[in-house]
Amino acid sequence: MINCIIVDDEAHAIEVLTHYIKSVDQLNLIASFTKPTEAITFLGGQHIDLIFLDIHMPTLSGLEFIQTVRHKNYNFILTTAYREFASNGFDLDVIDYLVKPIPFPRFLQAITKVQKTINPMPQQGQNESMDADYFIVKTASKSKMVKIYVKDIDYIEGMKNYVAFHHNGIRTLALTTMKDIEEKLPEKNFMRIQKSFIIALNKIVAISGNQVILKDISSEILIGETYKKNFLDTLKKQMINPGT
Repeated sequence: MINCIIVDDEAHAIEVLTHYIKSVDQLNLIASFTKPTEAITFLGGQHIDLIFLDIHMPTLSGLEFIQTVRHKNYNFILTTAYREFASNGFDLDVIDYLVKPIPFPRFLQAITKVQKTINPMPQQGQNESMDADYFIVKTASKSKMVKIYVKDIDYIEGMKNYVAFHHNGIRTLALTTMKDIEEKLPEKNFMRIQKSFIIALNKIVAISGNQVILKDISSEILIGETYKKNFLDTLKKQMINPGT
């Protein structure tokens, strides 16, 4: 889990980022601040991994904020309506720079960079992720573990206390989280299309309106509004005639 805070003097900007952050399981919003000095005081007693930071603020600018706390080695994503400040931000080794209004797919790209920085992929010879042919999950049944082949997964459903793997006509409840699964699944083969569903891209048969139809699955899966554009942009790369 990546603990984060927002520092922005605009309430609307905080509302947008709060909505985006709550749409991503890997992110945990601890607090938000309209006054940068209050955020600096707050940081003194908290474990924070990531700071969403507006550059253009009264009293203390975002760049001055970074200079003040840089000895703590926080990760920063800068947010601002002023594109000309970007080079100054990258001089301070921030992870990314988002120009307002921030599209959700662009936000997700920045979070991917954060994940690679905070949780880098293992080197050759270290433990592999689910890029292997199969993996083992601990099920809801006491002391029972199940082997699931990645190629057999149709979709994964997040539930209250479990994750349900729908694979090869079987539904397996596992004691894990959507966060852990999404981090380990091969990105080229799987995509989250709403908060509670990850689908196998190679199992898509059709898309009808806001619904995805998967091979051998009787029920359709609704595409979440915040994930829709990123999902359709990915599919468009495979279209013979994507149009405009």
